[in-house]
Amino acid sequence: MKTVRLAIVRQKYRPDGGAERFISRALEALDQQALELNVITREWQGVPQPNWHLHICDPKKWGRISRESGFAEAARALWQREQFDIVQSHERIAGCDIYRAGDGVHQRWLEQRCRLLPAWRQKLLFASRYHRYVMNAEREMYQAAPLKAVICNAQMVKQEIIDRFGVAAEKIHVIYNAINTAHFQPADATLRAQLRQRLSLPLDACLLIYVGSGFERKGLAAAIRAVAGTNRHLLVVGKDKAQRHYQDLARTLGCGERIHFVGVQADTLPWYQAADGLLLPTLYDPFPNVILEAMACGLPVITSTTCGGAEFIQSGVNGYVCDALDIYALRDAVMTLPEQATDSPESQAARQRVMGSTPQHLSAQLMALYQHILD
Repeated sequence: MKTVRLAIVRQKYRPDGGAERFISRALEALDQQALELNVITREWQGVPQPNWHLHICDPKKWGRISRESGFAEAARALWQREQFDIVQSHERIAGCDIYRAGDGVHQRWLEQRCRLLPAWRQKLLFASRYHRYVMNAEREMYQAAPLKAVICNAQMVKQEIIDRFGVAAEKIHVIYNAINTAHFQPADATLRAQLRQRLSLPLDACLLIYVGSGFERKGLAAAIRAVAGTNRHLLVVGKDKAQRHYQDLARTLGCGERIHFVGVQADTLPWYQAADGLLLPTLYDPFPNVILEAMACGLPVITSTTCGGAEFIQSGVNGYVCDALDIYALRDAVMTLPEQATDSPESQAARQRVMGSTPQHLSAQLMALYQHILD
């Protein structure tokens, strides 16, 4: 079998990013196949594998639009020059063979964000030159003749692409992210207690975890409001330049001492294992990896109808799905979760749901798609 030269395009490779984790898990699993792996990026943080070919593509930039357009033009010129067999882009760049819609549909995100804004700011948002550029680049990419396939990580996003851009359903392939269930495992009661002591967390409280940076988009305000009227604690893992605003909100609502901000953590596993459930009422998110990680650790999940991860949640069985801004429904869900996840039926159902989401399964789906495109 002839070696297939595959190029993956990602502007900034950050090891802790969701798209990057999809790429690294896919590349690790694909490494054994007859593939020459190429990565086109502006900046790679971390150490690439020795048999990956790294192409640094870093044109000058003067602002957000020139950053996007400059990289798009340079990356396209590079892949045309190199004549790769398959180009899989994780950025909105017209001319790729495969686009992975890891960020969903930009207009859909803006519409959800508008739910938090007064009318005058909604108009400004849609008038923004940058947002208009992104929406236009997205449309051009979906309409470009070379596009042979789209990878989505949720049925929700597939339907949005069909509705907004008229892409044929058979061109869109839903391939869920992979999770390492040997690494992300539930804690027993003893380990949970040890972790809480080591991490200075309350030993006997029902503790929900929120994981994500970009607090507005990920719904931290709604999470704090939902917890405020209860006796539950919330562990916030992530960062945001407006963190003080959220700490002030918690104090104003009288729950400041029950909201624990711990910043970004290089290793999230002990924090999941110390918790009793994941609370992520995100405004718009195609399918955050944190849902898979939490479920693999046996945490029931509360998330929103505008999160692709809701497709893995069966209400009352392994979590709950609510509108991102319905504080009363979120609060009810928070109070209905078992006070201690360890060994609960909800915990077992959560882990069971993700056991099939292996890197090997992801690899098999990708290889089948690549073969289909080459044929």
